[in-house]
Amino acid sequence: MFKKKRQLKVDNTEIAVRDIDGEDYISLTDIIKNKDGDFFISDWLRNRNTVEFLDIWERMNNPTFNYGESAIIKGKVGLNNFKLSVKEWCERTNAIGLKATAGRYGGTFAHKDIAFEFGMWISPAFKLYLIKDYERLKQIESNQYQLEWDMRRALASATYTIHTDAIKEIIIPDTIPWKAGYKYASEADIINLALFGMTAAGWRKTNPERAKRGENIRDSASINELLVMEMLQVQSAELIRDKVDAQTRLEILRQSAKQKLNALAKVDSTKALKHLNDTTYLESGE
Repeated sequence: MFKKKRQLKVDNTEIAVRDIDGEDYISLTDIIKNKDGDFFISDWLRNRNTVEFLDIWERMNNPTFNYGESAIIKGKVGLNNFKLSVKEWCERTNAIGLKATAGRYGGTFAHKDIAFEFGMWISPAFKLYLIKDYERLKQIESNQYQLEWDMRRALASATYTIHTDAIKEIIIPDTIPWKAGYKYASEADIINLALFGMTAAGWRKTNPERAKRGENIRDSASINELLVMEMLQVQSAELIRDKVDAQTRLEILRQSAKQKLNALAKVDSTKALKHLNDTTYLESGE
């Protein structure tokens, strides 16, 4: 499944990068289209070192790789009549490291590991520049993620006030004074349970080291979760004002959170990454 499209720029050449099934693939077609001299992907595939590299990469990364067909292909490398296309390699061996697509924005894409090796075939210098610009792209994306996470965290804090105002106006007047603080916490945990499936105390027990650093359950949220939290806090405030009981509110908010998270994940799965710190993220559920 193809996802968002990005670009590198190496030697004034724009090179497309695509997220395919959660991995970065780089356009080999773009790499060679502006190079001096005759560079053809088919020539690269005829090289014994290339086929050996592809075979090893697939063995390491592809559980459905067809070893038998790969062995047959490797046995023919070096013969004068040996030819190999990306399509043939993929169809015969069930390879996943190379992707050939048709259409206006199609071409041959390779997993970044393989694309870097292809860059070496162009020249050692080109390979280094390719890696350097890829690292630049990932750094930019990481910073953009952190910036959006910070913004969503601030907005979630802002809508929390809407939620606490509703608690103060509707629930607290009917509460014994010494239980008022508990009510705020228990209402917050209704949202935590609906969104994260655990209470704040449950998160602290599961993440003792982070809790010692003063972090809480919402500090570990993904961008999508923070966005949904904003909406749930407003929705919860409305339910409180409508005098909906706590158990019913939990069920309504749980269903709402599930629907919203599923919808957002289809738009951009990157934003479903769990937040660990300013530079590190984990897939949801890990």
